[in-house]
Amino acid sequence: MIYHLLYPLHHFWSLFNVFKYISFRTIYASLTAVVLAFYLGPKIISWLRKLHIGQVVRDDGPESHLKKAGTPTMGGVLILFSAVVSTLLWGNLTNIYLWLVVLVALAFGAVGFVDDYRKMVHRNSKGLSARKKFGLQILIAGLFSTCLYLLPSYPSTLMMPFLKRVVPDLGCWYIPFAVLVVVGASNAVNLTDGLDGLATGPSIIAFSVYLIFAYLAGHRLLSGYLQIVYLPGVGELAIFCGAMVGSLLGFLWFNTYPADIFMGDVGSLSLGSCLGAVAVMTKQEIVLMLVGGIFVLETLSVIIQVASFKLIGKRVFRMAPLHHHFELKGWAEPKVIVRFWIISIMLSLLALSTLKLR
Repeated sequence: MIYHLLYPLHHFWSLFNVFKYISFRTIYASLTAVVLAFYLGPKIISWLRKLHIGQVVRDDGPESHLKKAGTPTMGGVLILFSAVVSTLLWGNLTNIYLWLVVLVALAFGAVGFVDDYRKMVHRNSKGLSARKKFGLQILIAGLFSTCLYLLPSYPSTLMMPFLKRVVPDLGCWYIPFAVLVVVGASNAVNLTDGLDGLATGPSIIAFSVYLIFAYLAGHRLLSGYLQIVYLPGVGELAIFCGAMVGSLLGFLWFNTYPADIFMGDVGSLSLGSCLGAVAVMTKQEIVLMLVGGIFVLETLSVIIQVASFKLIGKRVFRMAPLHHHFELKGWAEPKVIVRFWIISIMLSLLALSTLKLR
């Protein structure tokens, strides 16, 4: 909105030409989101407490988590509101990629909201049934992937990390592949959201990396130099990623240990889905396994635990997801969180190196 209002004035005053640059608008989208989150955070926390919308803790989780019962949840509303408003203020609203990722975030956020609401109403940690939740996620991701595939300028090829000449074209099979990426990322972040700030930190790091990927993919000269797919218009996704980084930083102020608010499924499902959507739209789908390595490890720990128990009747980990395993080994919660953040930073640096090591 600000872009459309102020950039046309560059015909009269050259100062307004600065609004043309994605880098400038990304910075201010991030700052706007931070300010919104800082301002609205205490108000939303107070409002949620008055409504008695508190966290329902798993009865089979670590005993130390029982004291978290009643902490305001559904803080993902704060993240989404700050990020979406900032994106609409600073983004080019004629850009299809921007609208696709915003709609994906809102749609998955709506699924998470219903899930959180059912938990509050029924006072248990189950929420929506897995069948309904996955069904809605697949439907939304399917619509997104189909719209993307039908865009005339969008290729159905895959970029392989570290491999310059291996560029397979999936054709129409790209649609189910993109669905897998979006739904998988959404649920991976959801599984990771089990400690104060644990999912927030790696999400900030991941969106920061994809901010760079989006900017490069939308820049004709830089994409050519790095030999990555040039996608006209996809650079606007950097503004969305910047807004997400800003809103998550603001949310982390209240979500850091000991948390005053949790993001809930409305936050974790939407964060993961739009991270997956951005990965697909920037043609950096495979690299997401590195950027979101912590989310992948958490998901694998659950899969391994369930498979091991069903096949041989034994558990590999003391508890899954993985962060609970380390808690039960005696690691303090802040130690688990910060060490997972460190691993996330290292994996993200490795992911960025794929731009040159190919």
